[in-house]
Amino acid sequence: MKAIIFDLDDTLYDCTGSLLEASRKRAAKAMVNAGLPCTEEEAYVMQKEISEEHGPYYPVFNEIANKYNKDHDFVSTILKTYNSNEVTDIQLFPDVVPTLKTLAQENYKLFLLTTGIHERQHKKIELLKLKPYFDEIIINDQEVGLLMEDCFEAIVRKYSLSPHNVTVVGDRVREELRIAKTKGMVTVQMLHGRFKEETAFDNSNKPDYKIKRFFQLPTLLKLKDIGTTHKNLKILAFGGGTGLPIALEGLKTYSEDLTAIVTVTDSGRSSGVIREQYGILPPGDVRNCLVALSETEEQEKDLYQLFQYRFNKGSLNGMSLGNLLMAALTDLTGSFEHAIKKASKILAIKGKVLPATLTSTHICAELKDGSIVEEEFNVRGLQKAPIERLFLKSNDAKCPPDAISEIEKADVIVIGPGSLYTSIICNLLVGGIKDALQNTKAVKIYLCNIVTQPGQTDNYTASEHIKAVTRYLGDGVLDYVLVNNNFPRKEIIEKYRKGGADIVALDDDLENNNVAVEVTDLIENLDHQRVLWEKQDLIRHDPEKLADSICRIFAKLCP
Repeated sequence: MKAIIFDLDDTLYDCTGSLLEASRKRAAKAMVNAGLPCTEEEAYVMQKEISEEHGPYYPVFNEIANKYNKDHDFVSTILKTYNSNEVTDIQLFPDVVPTLKTLAQENYKLFLLTTGIHERQHKKIELLKLKPYFDEIIINDQEVGLLMEDCFEAIVRKYSLSPHNVTVVGDRVREELRIAKTKGMVTVQMLHGRFKEETAFDNSNKPDYKIKRFFQLPTLLKLKDIGTTHKNLKILAFGGGTGLPIALEGLKTYSEDLTAIVTVTDSGRSSGVIREQYGILPPGDVRNCLVALSETEEQEKDLYQLFQYRFNKGSLNGMSLGNLLMAALTDLTGSFEHAIKKASKILAIKGKVLPATLTSTHICAELKDGSIVEEEFNVRGLQKAPIERLFLKSNDAKCPPDAISEIEKADVIVIGPGSLYTSIICNLLVGGIKDALQNTKAVKIYLCNIVTQPGQTDNYTASEHIKAVTRYLGDGVLDYVLVNNNFPRKEIIEKYRKGGADIVALDDDLENNNVAVEVTDLIENLDHQRVLWEKQDLIRHDPEKLADSICRIFAKLCP
């Protein structure tokens, strides 16, 4: 890649959340002033409902005019007010400037191409102070300007570029991205605003990549430059609980060949009840990974609500609907393994979800006082001596051949994040997994936890987490460890401490573990909406930051 052409609205700043709402309110006031028999609030809601029902390209004001027998002049007046040059209080997405600087340092030519009313778009660019970051800024007036394809061709011609060396980043699949695709350019859809659910007219016009955060762009381009795309990058992740689906959620941006190897030793809550009453492996962690790998964000939200639904009364009180569905599929297909495959087809997931073992077993721990506790619920229990050693109750628990095969074929293997003993190390105890990890040529990355867990890792530092994994995996097997260095506000940390947990400390011994360590910001923004997988309001890894760090490491280590 040699050049990148950026769209402006909802690509570099939040147009939908700021200007769109302001435009609708101005239009609502103008409609009432023009004689529409309703309140401004009703006129605003009407615009929003029509747009949500028919999509962002629908002529909303024409429909309102028809409904109230208004003429063409009414529509023209409202459109003029809607598209007025009134632009205030807009800000770039926080990662735009650092990312543009990074791309410039990597010698990409950077262009801004925006279509709209010239004076309005010019004012946005001035307010956002974008001029220093681009080789050229082009405002294509929507009323008298060139066609979008002519604008692309003009840039290519002026700078002696080949279309296949140009990337176009925008939010509209059926506009700038479709046109760029027909020109042979690489296309990246920014999943933000009113066009984020928009689909291509056909497969040939689908965006090459989809990103949720602007900072993901340099990593995608770096991977592409070394011949790695989301179609041929094979990533495998180990774990369970809430950590594994968070990692999968972020990694979907970089790979369509994801495999989750999931712990099946859970014995608590709904999974434990299903396991005991129906004699199947606990489905809870598998269920969350299936939902995480569903294709679209909207689909994922709907499936999450359905699969996570818990009954709150009667004989099913506390039972998860998703766990019941997995139990039903196990009964219908004859095995838990086939149930996962059937659920994968029903949900049309991209990737694979595989159990670490098909043997029904429990994790057990020998504590430092010499006592033994059995089953996951008790191993993670509070008010007991620290864990000395973890082991499985069954010595014959083996990893299925298809899971071993995926380990052998992987380019990147991610271990964690998740509960150190009950989601991570328990997988390393399954027959065949440790040997496969020691022998694979994949880049192996351990994702260290952000906070300690009472009953499992009380007072553990970052290096103690690494040493625990190394003890069961073997010295020199890990290639990299990712550790968070962005700590939350003091009042949030104090809440954790009251519950017996604490931030995982970056200790002096961190660099003395025979493994490369990258210390970086991996934490989720606590001021934003929480991710799907949380059982309560906790500090979590950020899916996009985590996945970007993983893929940056892979790109750096590749020849």
